[in-house]
Amino acid sequence: MSYNPSEPSSPGGTGSLRRLTNRNTNRYSVTALFSMAAEQDVEVEDDLARAQKRLRELKSRISAQSKKNFVLERDVRYLDSRIALLIQNRMALDERDEVQATLEDLDPNEGNFPDDRKMQQYSNLFFLLQSEPRHIASLCRLVSLSEIDTLLQTVMFTLYGNQYESREEHLLLTMFQSVLSAQFETATEFGSLLRANTPVSRMMTTYTRRGPGQSYLKSVLAERINSLIEHKDLNLEINPLKVYEQMIDQIEEETGSLPPHLTRGVSPETAAANVDVQAIIAPRLTMLMEIANSFLVTIIESKESVPYGIRWICKQIRSLTRRKYPEATDYAICSLIGGFFFLRFINPAVVTPQAYMLVDAVPAKHPRRTLTLIAKMLQNLANKPSYAKEAYMMTLNPFVENNKARINQFLNQLCEVGDFYDTLEMDQYMALSKKDLQINITLNELYNTHSLLLQHIDVLSPNEKQHLRICTDELGPAPAQVPRKENRTIELPLYSRWETPIQDIHMALMSENNLTQNDILYMETKSIFVQLIRSMPNIADKRPINLPGIAERAATTKDAMLVRKGIKVKEMLRELEELHIVDRKDDYKLMQDEVAAELLHLGNLREKVILETRSLDAVYKTICDHNAYLRSQLEQYKAYLQNVRLTSSKDKGSAPVGVVSVGGKEKKQPKSTVLGPYRFTHAQLEKEGIIVESNVPENRRPHIYFNITSPTPGTFIIALHYKGRDKAILEMDLKIDDLLEKQKDNKHLLDLEYVQLNVVKVLQLLNKVRALQLRGYGPC
Repeated sequence: MSYNPSEPSSPGGTGSLRRLTNRNTNRYSVTALFSMAAEQDVEVEDDLARAQKRLRELKSRISAQSKKNFVLERDVRYLDSRIALLIQNRMALDERDEVQATLEDLDPNEGNFPDDRKMQQYSNLFFLLQSEPRHIASLCRLVSLSEIDTLLQTVMFTLYGNQYESREEHLLLTMFQSVLSAQFETATEFGSLLRANTPVSRMMTTYTRRGPGQSYLKSVLAERINSLIEHKDLNLEINPLKVYEQMIDQIEEETGSLPPHLTRGVSPETAAANVDVQAIIAPRLTMLMEIANSFLVTIIESKESVPYGIRWICKQIRSLTRRKYPEATDYAICSLIGGFFFLRFINPAVVTPQAYMLVDAVPAKHPRRTLTLIAKMLQNLANKPSYAKEAYMMTLNPFVENNKARINQFLNQLCEVGDFYDTLEMDQYMALSKKDLQINITLNELYNTHSLLLQHIDVLSPNEKQHLRICTDELGPAPAQVPRKENRTIELPLYSRWETPIQDIHMALMSENNLTQNDILYMETKSIFVQLIRSMPNIADKRPINLPGIAERAATTKDAMLVRKGIKVKEMLRELEELHIVDRKDDYKLMQDEVAAELLHLGNLREKVILETRSLDAVYKTICDHNAYLRSQLEQYKAYLQNVRLTSSKDKGSAPVGVVSVGGKEKKQPKSTVLGPYRFTHAQLEKEGIIVESNVPENRRPHIYFNITSPTPGTFIIALHYKGRDKAILEMDLKIDDLLEKQKDNKHLLDLEYVQLNVVKVLQLLNKVRALQLRGYGPC
């Protein structure tokens, strides 16, 4: 009788499980179950257990913080568009109130929970939605683009929000499989597959923004991008027209005039034919291809680090394409896989690394352009390139031709991952034995999902006897969305009214798989010996393992739990010997070997846990930093909206100057006074990343300082001073409107002639200045 099956690596992080209903492999299922239990043993308090506990807590914090960031990013995107209207004075008063409501903070004392009966009904509904992903898959295809983001927030970060838990991750991927299958079924032409901006493509992009995807991007791309952006003056522009314009600007600046043969406003063809332009571009092409190749090598070498879920989606794209389009070439199939992997995952992080938390600040002008060109090259490599709109990119085609075979091999290798269906079956089975299955969900997520289900219930569940229809019928109409300040988060327990909870997982496995009590007895005995050795670390390294000695030692310690387990395992070992499963004459060699193998596995596991924790610590810090950045943007919008409301009430004469309406009553405001000046040194602003580039000579920088004053709400004056001089060298009037418009138009730099400032960080600085005024601090 053998109790030591092979343990192939698995996509979900635990041993792959074959079908539980297969009688020939039933012991394998039990082996895997006990191995999973050993890895997560809560009764043991050794180095591994402590490391695992910390890792679980860290993963939980990353999952929760990822959701907060997703919500904040949605708020910022919404406010970006609304602020643009405000800047153009195209927003009515009621719309301003709506925007203001978007910025309201949650009041924990506001709002009401659903009653106990409704909570129970929602518990049934959301267990059904989570455990049967086909319902959500259908719903995602039915909703409009304007509704998809809110639904994705619920699906990606709430319903399947535990991003590192295998059951939730595998259920989410099952949903993706349904969505992609339907997308391929309804596709009318190969060229449009997965490329248009649809709910499905939005889903795929959102999936890559979860914790594992962010971890990968940071570990693989951050160092490469940061080393590139250090070279702020490295200009690798290859567009002949832009190179020509830069060239004649430089000539005019150096000589004061242009020679007759160099004129402005030439055509792209004329610029490309210029010999000097060609000489400038030639070495840049070589360097660009070298840099792009270094990115490509880094990405290819990271294949094993690519999150399992992203690789599995690549695998589904390949499989579905082969079935739907059997005549498609391998190159065409790889272009679809590359469309997902590069277009929706890698390239956005290369083009805007600050949005993906890979760099601390917006890259300078030249490195930013270089990163854009690198992304275009990678995309052309993964897709069939079209040079119709950017003919100059044709000059980089040798990079595409030289690496086409290599990238296709990489994309095919990405697809070589195992499936998770058997692991998911075990996870689903074990979920029925859990007493603490729950999700944290806001009231508006709850009500919005309920409302969307009702809108499409005739398609989702046409039969009134189907479980989904029963749940929605019992719930009745969906409540309206609550105000933001009342949108509380609730802990919603999940359980099914149609599944019987499993009280004893071991007994259930026996009945399901025709396992004998002897099978369970053997695995449980091994499990207890592993626990005892882990609990008494001074005996862990002794070989051969003396099983009776370990049991005796545990039974005679002062620890009550160890005594109980020691006595129990002595009796269990005796029973196994009587059953002729193990033999004292060979020192219980079968059991010895399996216990040793399990301990070796757990020892290796500890090292992996520690390494993973170190990596995720950095990811968590980055996510928290990004959260702080998003919050600072919201604070800027709050300050701006307050200024708009104040100034518009003055302009329209709806109340006397200096009077605003609060709660329906007029309230006197203090007379507007000039704010500042507040003083900042060149070194301070450089350290904070506000100064991106400086033309001030190094030896003069210690004598340079900036004064910031605010004569009216929303208006600031930045003055550049040199110590010892009374008058400012330079003054610039700034309006918050103008800075916000620059930010909206992705213009990241503010030119003060001598220095270039980061627009976002200037906004943050002005917001701090305003905060100083509100707190009553005087000028510096």
